Amino acid sequence: MQQVAFRQMTAADDPRSPPAVLLFDDRCGLCNSAVQFVLRHERKHSLRFASLHGEYGLELRARHPELNSVDSMVWLRASDGHAAEVIAIRLDAALLTAEYLGGLFTLAAIARLLPRRLRDAGYDLIARHRHKLSPAPMECLIPTPDQRRRFFD
Repeated sequence: MQQVAFRQMTAADDPRSPPAVLLFDDRCGLCNSAVQFVLRHERKHSLRFASLHGEYGLELRARHPELNSVDSMVWLRASDGHAAEVIAIRLDAALLTAEYLGGLFTLAAIARLLPRRLRDAGYDLIARHRHKLSPAPMECLIPTPDQRRRFFD
């Protein structure tokens, strides 16, 4: 069984280069809002999306059982044939998403200056209350045909 290394990504792991997949909790209003935010602000239109609870998310968890306990945003950088899949979770996934968006959003990388323990505590606090912070969206995103092709589920 292949093991995934959860590690902080470096400049060599450019989040703007495909293929990358952002997995999210499609049952969470805050997570759905985050995906809509990415779709509105992205420049490259190369990021793919998948639900943690959908077929793609289940296949990923079958390959990486350590993700079964993860109830968070997941950034997956697929294998290029030479390197294993790279997976980032929690705030690391959010920071890679900000880097993917580029522009002023890259300033979010300042959060990496904080100790990991503090970053994770802040992320976990928001994640624990995310269903209360943003209930199910009142309006649904109707993706364009191009956007629809980038969703696995």
